[in-house]
Amino acid sequence: MSTTLALSPQTSTTADCLARAARARGLAVAVLTGPRADLRGTAAYYGGPRFAETVVDSLDVALLEPADDWLPTLPERYTRRTITPMTMAEARRGSTPMFVKPPSDKSFEAAVYADGSRLPSAVSGETPVLVSEIRTFVAEYRLFVLAGEVHTGSRYARFGRLDPLPLDADPRAPEVAEFAADLLGAQAARLPGAVVVDVGLSTTADTAEEHWAVVEPNMAWFSNIYAADPARCLDVVLASAGPAARVSRRDRAFVRAPIRARV
Repeated sequence: MSTTLALSPQTSTTADCLARAARARGLAVAVLTGPRADLRGTAAYYGGPRFAETVVDSLDVALLEPADDWLPTLPERYTRRTITPMTMAEARRGSTPMFVKPPSDKSFEAAVYADGSRLPSAVSGETPVLVSEIRTFVAEYRLFVLAGEVHTGSRYARFGRLDPLPLDADPRAPEVAEFAADLLGAQAARLPGAVVVDVGLSTTADTAEEHWAVVEPNMAWFSNIYAADPARCLDVVLASAGPAARVSRRDRAFVRAPIRARV
């Protein structure tokens, strides 16, 4: 049965690239405005999680996402920093500079905050967050991972500034590949079979030493592809948010629960 790439109504360059790749493959593309029962069991979704909540039941898609505890429980040799899960209320009590991010939903801006009082007041105190030591990333790379291997990738930033470049055109590509192979060889079993992992070359403020480290994992169905190969990104997106009936047994643990089941 043919798959339809179902896009959220929010336009983006990534959605455009994926749509072109899908059409080139002979797949149908639909821009959603609401539930589409006619696509039930035949669609794969790309777009934001909030809109997904309004259509996922009608599409019967299974949205795969990494577990919130994957990053903070990685061995230090993969993170090169302490990452502590806590609630927003607990983070607000912090009195020193810290990097704070939501585990997956992008519900507020991931950034360095001077102290806990600077965190966004509109976010509920019960919201889970990850608080980490501050690191500077010399270069950051987005890796689209399929079945435990890097399927395609892109550099997306240097020193915190957007600077996309295809992974195979970057002079550090062999180093990225070596670090990714080590990481995925040890930790891929704790990730969905289709996922995005961001990695980077990090430094600390008091030393010139550089280390490869994981930045964060992300849902492939809600990730900018930057300069990665759109056709190979599409492979990962289709596997990360396709019909629920096609989800493998090992990936069932990574299916995103509806909001009503998480509150």
